[in-house]
Amino acid sequence: MKKLRVLVLMHPDLVPPDSLKGHSAQEIHTWKTEYDVVSTLRTSGHDVRPLGVQHELKPIRDEIENWKPHVVFNLLEQFHGETAYDQNVASYLELLRVPYTGCNPRGLMLARGKDLSKKLVSYHRIAVPAFAVFPIGRKVKRPTRLALPLIVKSLSEDSSVGIAQASLVDSDEKLAERVTFIHERIGTAAIAEQYIEGRELYIGVVGNDRLRTLPVWELDFGKMGQGDNRIATERVKHDLDYQSRHGIILGPAENLTPEQRNRIGQTAKRICRTLALDGYARVDFRMSAEGVLYFLEANPNPEIARREEFASAALHDGITYPDLLNRLLALALKRANPAA
Repeated sequence: MKKLRVLVLMHPDLVPPDSLKGHSAQEIHTWKTEYDVVSTLRTSGHDVRPLGVQHELKPIRDEIENWKPHVVFNLLEQFHGETAYDQNVASYLELLRVPYTGCNPRGLMLARGKDLSKKLVSYHRIAVPAFAVFPIGRKVKRPTRLALPLIVKSLSEDSSVGIAQASLVDSDEKLAERVTFIHERIGTAAIAEQYIEGRELYIGVVGNDRLRTLPVWELDFGKMGQGDNRIATERVKHDLDYQSRHGIILGPAENLTPEQRNRIGQTAKRICRTLALDGYARVDFRMSAEGVLYFLEANPNPEIARREEFASAALHDGITYPDLLNRLLALALKRANPAA
């Protein structure tokens, strides 16, 4: 790929240093994605400029008008402190007619609401756990069709925000308590969905019109205690010490038949097309002991750090990290100019 001017958008607190020297493992973990993307693109020969953005769009416009980047690498997951506003930044980039990596605004919106995405996917006869939504300010009353146990989550936050062992509830009293927790602590509506006992499987998808799936990845819960529910809590996903103590790892899913792998890949592609996802995405599933595949959620613009599951799965499939990032740049340019 020719040398490009790449503007990398990120939260101001996550603008990485030029070097890892003098920084603790926990510090590096905080901005590892931003560091990996910026440093790798520079090593690939691109002219890269990180830009911290939080409350104003003007800095983006100023950089685009003055520096004239060929493409924007979008690492923003929120704006004004609201994750739901990430789609508006993508929309702004489209209005400025500048290519950008990651998902388009429509896909970001459709995937953000877990209830809407489940309804759309279910319409296409893809299995989803039964669920109910509990808006803020409404009485918590479980529909009779919704059997316990249930797992309670934020309706719109991702990255396992607000998910803990207490999120899995087996009574109406615990359901009301956890819904109230989501309302008060996370500040969003809550969704309670049927708990599927089984394997936690992830699959990455790359592409705009022609989609390529990466190898299926699995969250192995390791040596979690007998009293612990095997769910992807915040600690399971993000606490390095907790992961180390319990032997929790993410890696290639083993003991899947060729038919199962093909079904997971084809289902993930159908979901991405249904939800208008492009660029790159990760689709999360639970597979029951009976082999039934349940769609949990789709993650547009997932974690893209070098050693996280998306890039690791790509490497397992023969795509090096620099090649992966350059592919995402190429997809951004192609979407902006399909005839090129």
